[in-house]
Amino acid sequence: MKKLKNEKELVKKAIAEGMKYGEERGVVEFEPTDSANEKIEYIYRLLVHDKIIQPIPQDRISQLSMKHKLAIWASKLE
Repeated sequence: MKKLKNEKELVKKAIAEGMKYGEERGVVEFEPTDSANEKIEYIYRLLVHDKIIQPIPQDRISQLSMKHKLAIWASKLE
């Protein structure tokens, strides 16, 4: 897994866009007390469920791999 140049910014963008997507879809309401890790996991699972991104193999799922996958997704937005 090769790290992207501006991965931190892309992860932040992915969280913001993913939260907006989930709330517009009406499936989730994020609370201010939700941690970034919880948001990342929920957004990742929602995007996989909706077939927007390809799932990571079960044996390779980790917080880092989910962040990386979301950063790639965010880089392809606009």
